[in-house]
Amino acid sequence: MWNVPKSSPEFWRPAASPAGLAARAGTLRRLRAFFDERGVLEVETPLRSRAAVPDDSIQPMGCEGGYLSTSPETAMKRLVAAGSGAIYQIAKAFRAGESGPWHNPEFTMLEWYRPEWSWRALMEETAALIQSVLGEMTVREYTFAEAFQAFAGVDPFASDTDALMRALSVPPPAGVDRMGLLDLLLNDRVEPGFRALGGLVFLTRFPAERAAMACVDPTPPATALRFECYARGVELVNGYQELTDGDEQEARLAEANRKRIAAGLPSLPLDERFLAALRAGFPRTAGAALGVDRLVMLALGAERIEAVLAFPEDRA
Repeated sequence: MWNVPKSSPEFWRPAASPAGLAARAGTLRRLRAFFDERGVLEVETPLRSRAAVPDDSIQPMGCEGGYLSTSPETAMKRLVAAGSGAIYQIAKAFRAGESGPWHNPEFTMLEWYRPEWSWRALMEETAALIQSVLGEMTVREYTFAEAFQAFAGVDPFASDTDALMRALSVPPPAGVDRMGLLDLLLNDRVEPGFRALGGLVFLTRFPAERAAMACVDPTPPATALRFECYARGVELVNGYQELTDGDEQEARLAEANRKRIAAGLPSLPLDERFLAALRAGFPRTAGAALGVDRLVMLALGAERIEAVLAFPEDRA
C-alpha cells in the first residue's frame, strides 16, 4: 500500500531512524565478519531470472524478461555445483503481497551453502551466527512431533483431522486439508510456545510433504532433513540438507506447479539451468537462508520492519 500521501510532511523522509540505520549497518558488518573469519566466500548472483521456483505460498514479482528473485538459492547452487566451495550472499529478494509488521515485499536475505556439511553441523553454525549478533542465549531443539505434542497436544503424524481441528483456538477455513491444519496449528499453538520459551529454538524433522528442496529420511514417518530456527519466538532461519537428485527435484517442482494451478495461481517456468547443475554433480551440501531485516529488528528491539528499513514499500 502506498499510504504516505504527498501532502504529508513525512512523504520524503526515511522510515528508519538514524539508530535503526546504524543497527542495520552494524549487523551487516557482523555477518560479513563471521563468514570472513570462517573462510566462506561472498558471492553475487542476478536479481532477475527467466525462471522462478514454484511454491503456492510464495508469489514472485514479474519484470521485463522474467521474474525478480524470491531467493538466490538456485543460482547459488549452480555456483556450488561448479566448485565454488562454501559461499554466502547478502541479497535483495522480492515477494508479492508480503506486507506486515515482519514483512516487506522487498527484503534482505542472507543465504549460505556448506558443501560436504550435514544439516546438523549447519544448525550449530546457525546458532553461533545468530548469537554473534544478538548475544548468548539458550538453545533448544524440538522435532516437529515433539513440538506439536508439547504445545498443541496432538501428534502431527498420527492424530486424525478432527483432533487437529479441536486443537485450534479458532475454527479453520472451510476446505483446509491436513497439511493446512498443521500449518495453522504451527502458527496458532506452536510458535506462541516458542515465544514463551525465548532464546533460540530449532524446529526439525518436518513432514516429508514440507521437504521442498531438502532431502527426506524415508524411515516411517518420513521426515524432511531441514530445520527452522526461531529467535525469541521469531522465525528467522530455514535450513536444509539439500536435495542433490536433479530428477527428484524436477518432479517436486512440477508437483508444486500442479498445486499452484489447483489453487488458481499461474504455473511458473522451471529453472532448467539449476536442474542441469544438479544433474552435473551437486555435492552433499547443507544450506540456509536468514531474514536479515528480522535479525536487525531483534537486535534493535523493534516491533515493525519499517524501523530498520530506510524506505519500505509505502515510501519507496
